[in-house]
Amino acid sequence: MIGRHFPRTGTEPVTAQSPLGLRLLLAGVFVPAFIAATVLFGVWAANSDHGDSPGRGSLIGLAVVCGILALLAAVDLVVVLRRLKRERAPRPTAR
Repeated sequence: MIGRHFPRTGTEPVTAQSPLGLRLLLAGVFVPAFIAATVLFGVWAANSDHGDSPGRGSLIGLAVVCGILALLAAVDLVVVLRRLKRERAPRPTAR
């Protein structure tokens, strides 16, 4: 059991690794990108007039979708950071 944090269940490959590093990178990139897109679409919607294309409703919809995606990416970032912290925590030695 040296180097393992959890016992194997027998269904996963011996060399399986968690993609936490990639998830950390992607969440770190997309949280600010989606926040910026939310602000951009929100400001664009606020400055649009009646009859503009794209319409105010679709811009608000895009801002809401980007806000939800930013929230999901932020939650994923927190989950990944907690898992990495748990994996890197020192293990108590058995006596």
